[in-house]
Amino acid sequence: MNALTLVFVALCVFAIAYRFYGLWIANRVLGLRSDRPTPAVTMEDGIDYVKTNKFVVFGHHFAAIAAAGPLLGPVLAAQFGFLPGTLWILIGCVLGGAVHDMVALFASVRHKGHSLPAIAAIEIDTAAGRTAGIAIMFILLLTLAGLSLAVVNSLFQSPWGTFTVFVTIPIAFIMGIYLHVYREGDVLGASLIGVLLLGAAILAGPYVAHNPAWAKWFTMGRTSLALTIPAYGFLASVLPVWLLLCPRDYLSTYLKIGTIAALVLGICFVRPNLQMPAVTQFYHGGGPVIPGAAMPFLFITIACGAVSGFHSIIATGTTPKMIPGEKDVLFVGYGAMLTEGMVAIMALIAACVLVPSDYFAINAAPAVFAKLGMTTVHLPELARQVGENVQGRPGGAVSLAVGMAYIFGAIPLFKNLMGYWYHFAIMFEAVFILTAVDTGTRVGRFFLQEMLGTVWPKFAQQRWWPGIIITSGVFTCAWGYLVYTGDISTIWPLFGISNQLLAACGLIICTCMLIRMNKARYAWITVVPGLFMAFITFWAGCVSVVNNYLPTGHYLLAIMAIIVMLLMAIVFVLAVRRWIKLLRIADTIKDAWGEPVREIVPE
Repeated sequence: MNALTLVFVALCVFAIAYRFYGLWIANRVLGLRSDRPTPAVTMEDGIDYVKTNKFVVFGHHFAAIAAAGPLLGPVLAAQFGFLPGTLWILIGCVLGGAVHDMVALFASVRHKGHSLPAIAAIEIDTAAGRTAGIAIMFILLLTLAGLSLAVVNSLFQSPWGTFTVFVTIPIAFIMGIYLHVYREGDVLGASLIGVLLLGAAILAGPYVAHNPAWAKWFTMGRTSLALTIPAYGFLASVLPVWLLLCPRDYLSTYLKIGTIAALVLGICFVRPNLQMPAVTQFYHGGGPVIPGAAMPFLFITIACGAVSGFHSIIATGTTPKMIPGEKDVLFVGYGAMLTEGMVAIMALIAACVLVPSDYFAINAAPAVFAKLGMTTVHLPELARQVGENVQGRPGGAVSLAVGMAYIFGAIPLFKNLMGYWYHFAIMFEAVFILTAVDTGTRVGRFFLQEMLGTVWPKFAQQRWWPGIIITSGVFTCAWGYLVYTGDISTIWPLFGISNQLLAACGLIICTCMLIRMNKARYAWITVVPGLFMAFITFWAGCVSVVNNYLPTGHYLLAIMAIIVMLLMAIVFVLAVRRWIKLLRIADTIKDAWGEPVREIVPE
């Protein structure tokens, strides 16, 4: 199959989905209203609640949700063949992930920008809120640790990538000050400044890397990076959202979408064929990339590109506190997820244009690859062109970078620049991932403030600086410790299961809100993907505990997986009880906005 055909199909599917399904949900199901002010307007405080241009909010939201998942997940799932991953990305994104993100964002906008646990406490009961809060805090810690370890692995001993990533911080300060102090609301001017400075930083990267005097300042070991990244997360969590977090995420979006667009143009020009077969012999499990993988692991491996629970953390965290109008929920929530689905398709293509034996040689450990009876084809030449040994580098990052460099390097003007494109792709991956780390840290601070606020009300005050600093410090130290002492091979598998359970949890909680709003006849839009994700993830979790964790002696991982599944099961049971109670209410009443609902709850 030609890669260009797959790109065209994906673009058509996502465009049609936004125009018809997304718009139908926004108008008919959610009933988005332009006359109903958002928390960014009613609760503006200049720190967290800040009314922001919808395109800037889109950039922030997309940058925050599009981390390692849409890049590495599809690359790893390519071991099944290109067809299973393609179908799951297209179907899962349109019917599951985009719906999940939009409905979660809508729920938070209608509930003063509160987090998912707080929404669960309002829409279900206090027990559900507390249980969900514990589970989500645990999942968020694992997520940030896993994402940060991926950044450490990308930037380790890479002065080019480290320089470019670090320079985005002062550029964000400049954009934030320009947009909110010097020329308030001038998004175009801020964008031009940011893009020009970012372009200069990208061009300067290779010169920094090859200049010993400069390179020594940006050549960092794993320990230094493991301390620096949490320090940045703390800074992004404490400072006003308009000063660092939002402009940096918005700036990163230009790099992310620009690179993916360039990759699409490269595919249009090169027209490479997908070398990976539609389905491989590893489809039913036993593949070298995901040891012991069975059928449900396809839906766990490809998370953020199709359905991801981490997105509900962002959609009920920073984004609802900045979105300017309720009508923008469609553009930001549904639109950003479809964009991420396109990123996932491009990552899958980048992996599948490699010869299968070369792909497995990169993603499997040497001992495992030797048992496959395969012989590499182009890998030695690819390694020579990029200037690094790429064999036996599992995890997905290296194979994605090689695949992207292979496509760009096939363009006649760029034939001798494989090394450049490879290192550019590594830097691109680090920028992609880090934007989720900073936003996730700020959201974790929100969660911790809400939880401590029930015991000490002072912590619930958004403007109380001691509370902001203490909760940011505690939360950052927690996930930073996992980064400093952990390993991605132990954290990432458990994150995959926890993340998808969180997606099911978000859909199930939002179903309660839809039924309460007298939208029970439309509740299938969240019930069907929610129950599917719950079933498939519990299946994968049980397989992991029985076949992977216990036999290999990973008892802590087994215990943690069981705890997460039990906590989520409790939330699901409480949610179903709430469904039944609401469905038994025969008469509706009018809320403060004149809309018929089955029951009125506090915002």
